[in-house]
Amino acid sequence: MSDRISSFNEFWRYYLGEHRNPLCRITHFVGTSSFLLVLGWCVSERPARMLAAVVLGLFVGLVSRTVEARRKAWPELLIIGTIWAIGHPMIYLGMFLAYLCAWVGHFLIEHNRPATFRYPLWSLACDFKMVGIMMTGRLWTGDTVNRVRV
Repeated sequence: MSDRISSFNEFWRYYLGEHRNPLCRITHFVGTSSFLLVLGWCVSERPARMLAAVVLGLFVGLVSRTVEARRKAWPELLIIGTIWAIGHPMIYLGMFLAYLCAWVGHFLIEHNRPATFRYPLWSLACDFKMVGIMMTGRLWTGDTVNRVRV
């Protein structure tokens, strides 16, 4: 019997529980925002090539979305990162900044192990979802984690 989480919605609830400290969520916000800024710069530098890479990478992610229920999706995540780097190698800077900020939040603030080690693809998707919710003005304080709709 597998001890893996079996659905994205179930993982989302787990993910929020791993980000209870508002400072940890802020480090994720800073890291993901840094990634998006680098991504925007890469798209402005090589528009057609980078947009094609982003679309192809998102397609791989969409096709692979159920993999995490069975096993770690590291190969799929590496494929997505490689496709995006073919679009523009500076995307690695954005990825580095995003993971650095997130891992600082987990290891130094939240004092837990990042979920990305066991669920890399779903963690990436949940990070974007969490930051998107933060952009709407929710999830900035500790008490809102329990009230965010799944």
